[in-house]
Amino acid sequence: MPPRRKTDGPDAAPPAKPQPKKPPPRPATTKKPAAASGPDPRPVSTNTTANEEQKAKPSRKPSQNVDSFDATLEPFYYDKSLTDPIDTARDKWNLLPAFLKVKGLVKQHIDSFNHFVEVELKKIIQAEPLITSDIDPDFYVKYLDIYVGKPQRYDEQYYGDGAHYRGESTVTPHECRLRDMTYAAPILVDVQYPKGSQVFRRRGMTIGRLPIMLRSARCVLSGKSEAEMTLMDECPLDPGGYFIVNGTEKVLLVQEQLSKNRIIVESDPKKSIISASVTSSTHVRKSKTYINLKKDGLLTVQHNILNEQVPICVLLRAMGVASDMEMMAIVAGTDQALQDDFAINFEETIKLNIVTQHQALDYIGSRIKIARKQTPFGQTRRNYIQEALEAISNVLIAHVPIEDLDFRPKALYVAHMARRVLMTKQNPAMVDDRDYVGNKRLELAGQLLSLLFEDLFKKYNFDVKMNMDKVLRKPNKTEVADPCAIMIGHANQITQGMNRAIATGNWNLKRFRMERAGVSHLLNRLSFIATLGMMTRITSQFEKTRKVSGPRSLQPSSFGMLCPADTPEGEACGLVKNLALMTHITTDDEEGPIKRIIFMLGAEDIVTVGGSELYAPGSYVVMLNGTPLAVTRTPSHFLSSFRRLRRSGRISEFVSIFINHHHSTIQVATDEGRICRPLIIVEDKKSKVTKRYLKSLRQGSMDFDDFLARGLVEYLDVNEENDSTIAMSESDITAVTTHLEIEPFTVLGAVAGLIPYPHHNQSPRNTYQCAMGKQAIGFIANNQFLRIDTMLYLMVYPQKPLVKTRTIELVKYDKLPAGQNATVAVMSYSGYDIEDALVLNKASVDRGFGRCQIFRKYPVSLKLYASGSKDSVGPPVLDKETGVSIKEHALLDQDGVAHVGEKVSAGEVYVNKWVPENVNSSSLSDNGRDKQNMLPQAQKYKLPDHSYIDKVMVSEVESGNQLIKVQTRQTRVPEVGDKFSSRHGQKGVVGIIAEQADMPFSDQGITPDIIMNPHGFPSRMTVGKMLELVSGKAGILDGNFEYGTAFGGSKLDDMSQVLLKHGFSYDGKDYLTSGITGEALPAYVFTGPIYYQKLKHMVQDKMHSRARGPRAILTRQPMEGRSRDGGLRLGEMERDCLIAYGASQLMRERLMLSSDVHNVEICENCGFTAFGRRCKRCMTAGEGEGGKVVQLQLPYSFLLLSRELNAMSISTRLVVEDEFPLRS
Repeated sequence: MPPRRKTDGPDAAPPAKPQPKKPPPRPATTKKPAAASGPDPRPVSTNTTANEEQKAKPSRKPSQNVDSFDATLEPFYYDKSLTDPIDTARDKWNLLPAFLKVKGLVKQHIDSFNHFVEVELKKIIQAEPLITSDIDPDFYVKYLDIYVGKPQRYDEQYYGDGAHYRGESTVTPHECRLRDMTYAAPILVDVQYPKGSQVFRRRGMTIGRLPIMLRSARCVLSGKSEAEMTLMDECPLDPGGYFIVNGTEKVLLVQEQLSKNRIIVESDPKKSIISASVTSSTHVRKSKTYINLKKDGLLTVQHNILNEQVPICVLLRAMGVASDMEMMAIVAGTDQALQDDFAINFEETIKLNIVTQHQALDYIGSRIKIARKQTPFGQTRRNYIQEALEAISNVLIAHVPIEDLDFRPKALYVAHMARRVLMTKQNPAMVDDRDYVGNKRLELAGQLLSLLFEDLFKKYNFDVKMNMDKVLRKPNKTEVADPCAIMIGHANQITQGMNRAIATGNWNLKRFRMERAGVSHLLNRLSFIATLGMMTRITSQFEKTRKVSGPRSLQPSSFGMLCPADTPEGEACGLVKNLALMTHITTDDEEGPIKRIIFMLGAEDIVTVGGSELYAPGSYVVMLNGTPLAVTRTPSHFLSSFRRLRRSGRISEFVSIFINHHHSTIQVATDEGRICRPLIIVEDKKSKVTKRYLKSLRQGSMDFDDFLARGLVEYLDVNEENDSTIAMSESDITAVTTHLEIEPFTVLGAVAGLIPYPHHNQSPRNTYQCAMGKQAIGFIANNQFLRIDTMLYLMVYPQKPLVKTRTIELVKYDKLPAGQNATVAVMSYSGYDIEDALVLNKASVDRGFGRCQIFRKYPVSLKLYASGSKDSVGPPVLDKETGVSIKEHALLDQDGVAHVGEKVSAGEVYVNKWVPENVNSSSLSDNGRDKQNMLPQAQKYKLPDHSYIDKVMVSEVESGNQLIKVQTRQTRVPEVGDKFSSRHGQKGVVGIIAEQADMPFSDQGITPDIIMNPHGFPSRMTVGKMLELVSGKAGILDGNFEYGTAFGGSKLDDMSQVLLKHGFSYDGKDYLTSGITGEALPAYVFTGPIYYQKLKHMVQDKMHSRARGPRAILTRQPMEGRSRDGGLRLGEMERDCLIAYGASQLMRERLMLSSDVHNVEICENCGFTAFGRRCKRCMTAGEGEGGKVVQLQLPYSFLLLSRELNAMSISTRLVVEDEFPLRS
């Protein structure tokens, strides 16, 4: 890499030295000033800063001695003291690559999948560890453990005796892609079951196969070095985080959901209703409970199981709140206004005459829907009180657990919901925002697979139980019944269920009434950055057709969490989002240890606290994952102590805590799916990350986890950010600052981070580039020439951008780029550059500018049928006269497959496939020769443009079918109509490719590769493109890569000075001479390098016309689409044009004669169609012997319409008149 400029980032760190066990002695003499005497002498810094606190720093106390490894560091580093605050532009960004090694981007998918495999699977079988029999109560199957093996292939191996067996061996992802296999590992269980008088244990029994996420802990690539991955034909830069199902790469998109088990207060001004709702989600059920405040001031409870809304006082009485005073205390506390609003609810219980808990339970039980009251056959029907107890315990607010029918925790939760509603009535501003990012949770692959596996596992257990009962019903089978054989026989259920869901993207779970489509998508391999962008994409279940602005708006709470630029245009705008660069999504943490710490910090259990003390002044309710748990009277001390424990590593770094003074609550969150990001901790107006730590980071003696463990950096989620004051840079730190941003440019995502100087562009331009950057042709992976993908676009000569960003280095875009640096002259040159069209230099095109290759896959499957007959490939057909292959078979070798390197054109055969005439009977005789006729089914090349056979692969899939994949290659040079784009959302097609002799040139002899019209700048306001040109020009002259990082990068003044130093104009303009006239152009022209991307939209793929071709069977009109050789549609607007011109005969020719003209016979007498010159309708109606029948030409689509109307009992009659009637 060329040497860095001052503004480019940190200087190269000195090589790391091996650290001795003891600090080395200091030298007797140094060039620095002598250190002050004392227990911990520090050198006096020669640096001065603007901040007074940094000029005179107090000496460190003896109790704050540095660690032994810190003592080995040099006392001075680049003329600064080790404890000086860090310099943002030079040092702090080193935390980013350290963070991306352990978290972020695709790591959250992998972490989520690992959590599912290692934790969630075990929880699922622990919830249902037994399969019992209804026939024999002593027979059971008990799950002892569950684990997932390594990915394996299951091959059919044939032996001489005709038998075949399944062989197992380790498989790599690349082999699965090539052979259309699923990259999956066996799900193994240890089970225990009785057999006779003995109890047997079986270990490692397979109950199904689980698709394995690439780069996860169970993947064969996990922990492998670059060299080892290269031996496996894998790209070390491939991010992983996706699945391979039937040879196709599938990614489970991050799903955005409203947070579960949290209270959301909403207001409906039209109906004058305020409601608090909570969606309770447990492993057993999912339900939603509402507390509504109506116009009359009454609070009622609404739930699906209730026929009608129940007054809240009745529900609280049923939950055991005996006195009205206690009820008032747990809802309104000591607030007089809340007490006055709540008091009206007591009148309702008086009207209903409900005083005791027994009466309240009876009232609620009588209002439970009938469907819930149905009892299994043979059991006695429960009364209203039992129904109410069961509903309150398990259905209403199901996530709050109940022990021994003690409803106190649930009553406090209902009271808290009611209090929130009453507070919102007093202050309408306390309504919650559903679109606030803190109220959202993101579901990753692990959570989605956990739900799916749990559903499949329950069904699997049910089917095994049914099958076992069938066996046990037979006499004397208990002694010999082997459940393992039955379980292995049903293993395909789980395998097929998992594969089907990931392959189709349909998550249908009956238990939760969950029906989602589009969960999994085909991984976009158009370019490397398109793959990365897809891995960080967030999709919402919100209806895209609804035109509402709320969910689509850019939320202030998404700052630093979600990318503000990367969202699609159109109906999905704002609903499909992308993660920012340093965002992490949490996995689930255990609640047990957190509960113990909460009580250890002095909080009192909420069940033991009286109603009067619950909302006393100064008391705060501690809520764990939305459930009231404890009460503390020292909230500030509780918060600081909790955070101190988290920073010291005694609590997971992803547990968040924040205080809500409006509700008098402290919220502690450990649940999964929260969005968080790391920030530097600031104490006493100083950043805790200092030079010595950053030096250790660069030397490799510390990593990002060490920064977390030492309490220098911590993760904050959106809610905790509201409690914090975050400074953008050191100069912004004040007395109240709690945190410091690691780098401002991390507010953008991986795709938007590629744009140089994005803060100088109009915001829609950055959004356009995010879409077009994913369509740019470049390199997709280091193993791209080993892959056989459906469609693969590759740039022949990709280049690194001259103006880079930090994000480009972090995501390794410079290793797999998608574009070329082109010298651009901004000027008008002929009329071929209007409307953003580009003028290309023919010499540049000849040298390889914009040249790309397109690879296409043509798979051919040779099926093996159940009867034993199979498809085959035959040799080429020979011409009888010449004895050589016929023209269509000219490419084929003797094995019937095209020869590699041959040129293939439309109509030529690349695989000469034959299929048996009758697949139900065997096609082989005793000697192995075909004994039945085979029908030709030759696979022909259909595209109009010729290609070359690049490679041929012959393999066998797991089902035993043979697979042939033929890959073709096309090399394309840019032509008029191809689409190009810079990194600033300025796209344009090639208007003309001009000879170099006609292009302008500078005094240095530089001829531009591209001429761009200057009218593209004023309305687009893409100043970042101008800065990129100046910076790129200075970088070339200085021999450096310049930086255009957001909110930073190379300064314009510095770049102008470089241009002046090398004899160029400071503003990037050059003196050009016309190549046509040889005269000097009358203006200075803005000229320099800009990184241009070639997009996948090429005129060769879109150009289409036809004279005649296939027609649709139903309408008899031409087919639609280029792939079906369809026609060009003359639409309504074109029809209106022709009407306006009065071109009636042209309309008749276009809309009927060249489309679906049809000769028809019409009866003048009755107006219906006739056949064979006779109108059968007139004859049957007795109106004469067949009226006058005439022949007409009509569009067939009109006849179709009239017949469909006839089918609906709507009669259509045609009145026939003479075209030229005679005048009397």
